[in-house]
Amino acid sequence: MSRRNPATLIGSGKLEELKQARDESQADLLLFDDELTPSQQRNLEEILDTKIIDRTALILDIFARHAQTKEGRLQVELAQLEYRLPRLTRMWTHLSRQAVGGVGLRGPGETQLEVDRRQSRERISKLKSELKEVHAHRELYRQKRKREGLPVVALVGYTNAGKSTLLNALADSDVYAANLLFATLDPTTRTINLPEGQQALLTDTVGFIQRLPTQLVAAFRATLEEIQEAAVLVHVLDLAHPNAEEQAATVDKVLDELGVGDRPKIVALNKIDRLFPDLVREPKSPNGKETAIEPLDAATISARMAADLELGPGYVPVSAQLSWGLSDLLAAIQAALSATLCPFKALIPYSDSELVSRIHQVAVIRQEEHTENGTLIEGRIPKQFLQRLETYAV
Repeated sequence: MSRRNPATLIGSGKLEELKQARDESQADLLLFDDELTPSQQRNLEEILDTKIIDRTALILDIFARHAQTKEGRLQVELAQLEYRLPRLTRMWTHLSRQAVGGVGLRGPGETQLEVDRRQSRERISKLKSELKEVHAHRELYRQKRKREGLPVVALVGYTNAGKSTLLNALADSDVYAANLLFATLDPTTRTINLPEGQQALLTDTVGFIQRLPTQLVAAFRATLEEIQEAAVLVHVLDLAHPNAEEQAATVDKVLDELGVGDRPKIVALNKIDRLFPDLVREPKSPNGKETAIEPLDAATISARMAADLELGPGYVPVSAQLSWGLSDLLAAIQAALSATLCPFKALIPYSDSELVSRIHQVAVIRQEEHTENGTLIEGRIPKQFLQRLETYAV
């Protein structure tokens, strides 16, 4: 049995197999589903005489293609530069001669490699400074949300599980959604209405993946902070994916690493229309379009899934694409949030009617009465909103 070679990651036997496969396929690019060190990548390219890309480089390239906002582009560029910095050596081996100094360009005896390294470090420093400002603005926005009292519900899950499509279905929005890895790079927040009249903020986040590169974990701190601010997590799981169980374990591991593994969580079993088409979809109409049955015997589907997949409580079957099962999911979110609310009773003077309107947005109202002195209102409300009611508390 061949052993791994620290200089090339794979053993000599695998190297020979790889050479043969490359020759047979006439490949001009080889992709390693692992993170290579700079020396391993250099050694492999010399031995195989072929361009090598590792897992991290591929993911960074996908991120770069999908970055739309200023923050997203800054994050991706930072991650790319930090990845490439230790790999600059092999890029400039043909320019290792010492260069003549020039005003404002480089010092005497400075090589092209040293110039590139210095410029990369300067750019990294600038990007970190710009991202710090962006994060400061995002923090101000989060503080404003806290003062307003609307609870945050975060959609989390493996990449391409259908989080953005579910956000659009629940919030009636038009956030970009595509059948692509990492189509969402920036947190997107929309307001949703819950069954008992309360409103909540629903946040779409970047998808997780196995062995997420460390550069990306650091760069996409903003998205991870959104998850940490959430009162409830909705884990969107692509139930039709052949590796669904493995993907779910990956998401749970990342949530634990972020310190939110014990946060109230609902598992939305998405894309069940692919798994149980006979229960979720009506037969095709003459125009060829499929129609979602809402709410077709959700209990039957849940029972069948529980029997087939041995599911416990806390799982809600949905189809984001067909907007099926959303009422059950909203009810589950409402129940999870209600458990985090605090009881209150307040007498709001008629002169502060705006506060009453705000209470209706963030609270679950149990009783409301218009009295001589104002609106007597009772129910359950997010903890962070209680301070605003102290003056009028009964």
